[in-house]
Amino acid sequence: MTHGILSAILNPLGRSRFAAPILSIGLALAACGSKPEQAQNRVPAADEINVGEYASLTGGTATFGISSHNGTQMAVEEINASGGVLGKKIKLITEDTQSKAGEASTGVKKLIAQDKVIAVLGEVASSRSLEAGPIAQEAKIPLISPASTNPKVTEVGDYIFRVCFIDPFQGTVMAKFTLETLKAKKVALLTDVKQDYSVGLAQFYKQYFTKNGGVLVIEQSYSTGDKDFRAQLSAIKATNPEAIFLPGYYTEAATIIKQARQMGITAPFMGGDGWDSESLVQIGTKEAMEGNYFSNHFSTEDPSPAIQAFVKNYKAKYNGATPDAMAALGYDSAMILADAIKRAGTTDSAKLREAIASTKEYPAITGSITLNEKRDATKSAVILTIKDGQFKFLETVAP
Repeated sequence: MTHGILSAILNPLGRSRFAAPILSIGLALAACGSKPEQAQNRVPAADEINVGEYASLTGGTATFGISSHNGTQMAVEEINASGGVLGKKIKLITEDTQSKAGEASTGVKKLIAQDKVIAVLGEVASSRSLEAGPIAQEAKIPLISPASTNPKVTEVGDYIFRVCFIDPFQGTVMAKFTLETLKAKKVALLTDVKQDYSVGLAQFYKQYFTKNGGVLVIEQSYSTGDKDFRAQLSAIKATNPEAIFLPGYYTEAATIIKQARQMGITAPFMGGDGWDSESLVQIGTKEAMEGNYFSNHFSTEDPSPAIQAFVKNYKAKYNGATPDAMAALGYDSAMILADAIKRAGTTDSAKLREAIASTKEYPAITGSITLNEKRDATKSAVILTIKDGQFKFLETVAP
């Protein structure tokens, strides 16, 4: 990043570099993984703008939801510390999806109908964004997903946006990495059939990999919540693949890799941003995770002063915790919204939608963000490797 945009990154809204005190006891509890207080009929005060958020603060993908919520909350506090937007403070109202189907739609309905939010931030999981998207679209309330990468998410309608790259790009990145960096031509594919994210990523990986000389020696599947993967791994082991693509979430991916190593499978595993959680190594063990790879949205090892300032401030606010990509994307989604409100000069839904859609080269933590005609972010990806239990930067891949 150039010095010219650095000041904008560090201070895009004239905000303080340091996070303000926690907005409420409810949000403080959410940052620790507890469910925030559920307020009823929270009509905005004259000096406040209600913004909704729905995230998996509990359940199977809780580390995603807590991280994205922490980043979102940190951004809101910085915005408010600098005077807010349009002379008003942002009030963040958070609903916990519990990592369950059905909870996303329930939470977003409440945020729109009862809390009168002007926009909604969330979710990380593509399945839950696809569940809630039609509700926001029908109500004409802008919804910005921080990290749902399935292409179908923004196809729901013109009020749905995202600040992350999408699976066709991410799948292609990992397929190219397999062929060009790993020099692997024989790959096994293991997909979570219950997650739109996993199915989509597998599809686009397969498309590029096979078109460019790669061979999928076997395709296997599993379902979210499964615990025993030995049948699939036995079938994979029999084909002797050079690498294994596992585009699932960290919860199952860690167990799969651990069981694979116990069975004597030594081929490297590869995944997408769904691996980005400290729990990946905690569940899978440092030894089993060594030498595997995944694509992601940013790296804390990036020397950019803006990124290093974000990491420093996040650690200071959250007791030394290192921000993952979900935290950075949550932060970026709130900043993109605040920037759009400022440019629109109003919270009118139609004008706000237009302002979000016109976002160009916004200097975000996860890279310069431009929203294209499909309301998807055009931006780079990074590939990380796991070494000594740490996620280490390997390379950057441009759009």
